[in-house]
Amino acid sequence: MWGKRDLSLVVSGAVVTEFGNAITMIVLLLWATPISPLLVAGVLIAELLPIALGAPVAGWLVDRFPNRRLIILTLLAQGAATAVIAAVVGNPVLVLALVFVSGCGRAITAPAMSALIPHVAGEENSTRAYAWMGTGRSLGLLTGATGGALLAGQVGYGPAMLIDGGTFVIYALILTLVRAERRGDHEQRPSALAGIRHVRTDKVLLAGISGLAMFIGCIVVINVADPAYVRYVLNGDEFTLGALQSCWMVGVIAGNRIAARLRTEHQVTSWLGWAGVGIGVAVCIPAAVPHVAASAIGWLLGGTCNGIDNVTEKALVRMRTPDEMRGRVFAAVSSVTNAANLLGTAAGGLLMLVMGPRWVFAIGGAGAIVTGIACLIMVRKAKSPAEAGLLTS
Repeated sequence: MWGKRDLSLVVSGAVVTEFGNAITMIVLLLWATPISPLLVAGVLIAELLPIALGAPVAGWLVDRFPNRRLIILTLLAQGAATAVIAAVVGNPVLVLALVFVSGCGRAITAPAMSALIPHVAGEENSTRAYAWMGTGRSLGLLTGATGGALLAGQVGYGPAMLIDGGTFVIYALILTLVRAERRGDHEQRPSALAGIRHVRTDKVLLAGISGLAMFIGCIVVINVADPAYVRYVLNGDEFTLGALQSCWMVGVIAGNRIAARLRTEHQVTSWLGWAGVGIGVAVCIPAAVPHVAASAIGWLLGGTCNGIDNVTEKALVRMRTPDEMRGRVFAAVSSVTNAANLLGTAAGGLLMLVMGPRWVFAIGGAGAIVTGIACLIMVRKAKSPAEAGLLTS
C-alpha cells in the first residue's frame, strides 16, 4: 500500500508546484511582452539554460545522493529564488538571474523525480505512474495558467511570484511524508558523463531522443509567439492567453491517459514519433485559421500530443536503462531536449523580430511534422530485427 500512498503524495505535490510554476511563467511572459520579444525569449532561455548545460552535474548528484532528500532541499532553494523575484520585478537583469537559479533547481528535481518514480510505484507500474505524474503536473499548470492571468490583472506581478515561492515549500513538506527513497551510491564515484555515453551508444534510445529533440526545437518557437498571437492577432487579453494555455493543459491530461495504456517498447517509440507529427498539425491550425475557437482546437490537440510525448520519453528511458544509471541518463536526456528547447526559443525570438506570429506558428508546425516523421524512420532503422517486433517492457 505504500506505493499507492506515496504516489498519491508525489502527484499531489506536483499539482501544487506546477500551479506555482504556471503562475510564474504566465506572469513573466505578460510582464516581458510589452518590453521586447527578446526579453520574452530571455525569460524562457534563463529557465532552460541550466537544464541544458547542467546534465553531468545534475545526473551525478541524482545517482549519488538519496533522491527524495535531494529534491526537498532543491525545492526549498527554488522557492527562495522565486519569492525574491517579487522584490526585483522592476529589474529585468535580476529577474533573469533569479529565473536562472530556479532553472538550476529544475535541472536536479526533474531527473531525480523521474528516477525516483519506479521506486515509488514499482518497475511494472512505472509507465502508469509517469502518466499520473504528468496528469498531476497538467492539473497544476491548468489551474495556474488561469490563476496567473487573473492574478496579473488583479493584484500585480509581485504577489503572484510570492505565491509561487510558497508552492515550492508546500511540495517540500509533502515529500517529507513519502516513505519511498532511491538511495544513490555512496560507495562508488559514478562518472558524470556516463549518462551521455549511454544515450549515445544505445541506438534505439539515441534515435528516439534525437527525433524528440528535433521536433521540440521546431515547435517551441511558438512559445515566444504565443503572447503576441493572443494580443495582436486574436485581439485577446490576459484571460484569453490563460484560457488557451488551459486548453493545452487539458490536452496534456488526455495525452497522459492515452500513453498510460502503452505497454511495449514498440508502442512507446511509435507513439513518440506520431505525437510529434500531431503536434505539428495542431500548431498549423491557429496559423491557418486565426480565430479563438480554431486556436482552442489547435491548443487542445497540441497538448494531447505533448502529453503523449512526455510519458513516452520517460518510459523509453526506463526501458533502456539500468536503475543505477537512471539519474544520469534522465539528466542527459533532459539536457538534449532542453538544449533543443533553448535553440528553438532563441530562434523564435529572432523570427518574431522579422515576421508576424502566424508565420512563426506555421514554420514551427511544418518543422515538427517533418521531424516527427524523421523520428519514426530513425527509430525503425535503429532497431535490430528482434526489436522491430512487438517487444515487451
